[in-house]
Amino acid sequence: MTIMKIFFAVLILICAVFYIMYLWDFAIVLLIVVMAVPVLMLIMGLVTKHSIRVKMLLDSTSASKNHGFTVQLLIENRCIFPVGRAITNIEYFNCFDGKKNSFCLLLPIQERNSQSVAFKLSSKFCGMLNIRCSHITIYDPLKVFKFKVNCNIVKEIPVLPEGHEIGGQICFTDRTNDESSLFSEHKPGDDPSEIFDLRGYNPGDKLNRIHWKLSSKKDDFIVKDYSLPIDIPCTVFLDLTYDNSSEYAMPVYDTLVETLISISTFMLENERRHHVVFFNARNKCFTEKDIKDMDSLAEAVQTLISSSSGNIPCQSPSVWFADKGCLSLSSFIFISASPESSVMEYIDDSVDADIKNALLVVPSAEKASGLAAGYADICTIPVIIGRISSSVKDIEV
Repeated sequence: MTIMKIFFAVLILICAVFYIMYLWDFAIVLLIVVMAVPVLMLIMGLVTKHSIRVKMLLDSTSASKNHGFTVQLLIENRCIFPVGRAITNIEYFNCFDGKKNSFCLLLPIQERNSQSVAFKLSSKFCGMLNIRCSHITIYDPLKVFKFKVNCNIVKEIPVLPEGHEIGGQICFTDRTNDESSLFSEHKPGDDPSEIFDLRGYNPGDKLNRIHWKLSSKKDDFIVKDYSLPIDIPCTVFLDLTYDNSSEYAMPVYDTLVETLISISTFMLENERRHHVVFFNARNKCFTEKDIKDMDSLAEAVQTLISSSSGNIPCQSPSVWFADKGCLSLSSFIFISASPESSVMEYIDDSVDADIKNALLVVPSAEKASGLAAGYADICTIPVIIGRISSSVKDIEV
């Protein structure tokens, strides 16, 4: 483009000298034509600039980690002048860390027509992916001038985390939820308020479980199996307070979220209804979700991902503990990367739970040694970045 401007400047200068030295009609016509060409290119470019419309379309409402999704850019040229060269600037970044990536698309745009270009993006980490087309640069046919067409089109798509299979066991306690009572459809228990099944007598069965009225009719002992409550108070707390300027910021965030999903999925598979708690950066407060099935878990994950932001610091978990007051739980699971000592001490001393676990995300196995030691009632489990399944093998919830 600079070369073309120099070329026309030199050409106009030569034509001007030619006109001064030779008083022919051809000389003045040549000078006018050469001077008019850049002006014509400028007018064509300005008209085209105000005739271009841009849209961005996504092929899905969400994406999975490490899986590409298609973004389509639709450019409409409403004027009679074609654009031989247009450069589109695309930026994308994860809203949690804000580190921008960018690339350019080069394409022509026909007159009175629409040009569509599709490209694929993917994300290594979960979170809200922000895709922005800030402007398009177009050139006139001779590439003398360039024009910036401001678009400011922004699309966001949640990149969902993956769940990992973990090992552990579910411990059943005497605590129940007084507000509601749900029972297992697959396992018997010890709650006499609901009968799970009736069966024949086996040696060792307690006499108080014999259904005497029905046994007298059947001429055989019939035993009642009581139901197993699954709507018992369990809470999984996700703490997102850590240094998001660290080189491990995104891997740590990714591991924190996927640890929450893995634990929650494990509990659902074992018919353990529970609550998850996390800081909602969009609402600037803690959010509590009741997880009763995979649909409610998916909804909670969607809320968590869409509310995550590295620009808004997460409140300390002590704020949530102060609002909740005295907690009485069957199981409490605390997931964190850099827990405050005061928070750990509060959980150890003041949270009334039969089982207390702290899953602490660390960059490597070396960082796990001696982590959060000295808490008598908390079972501390180091979770190494990217190795959730191998780290959480024997958890008790």
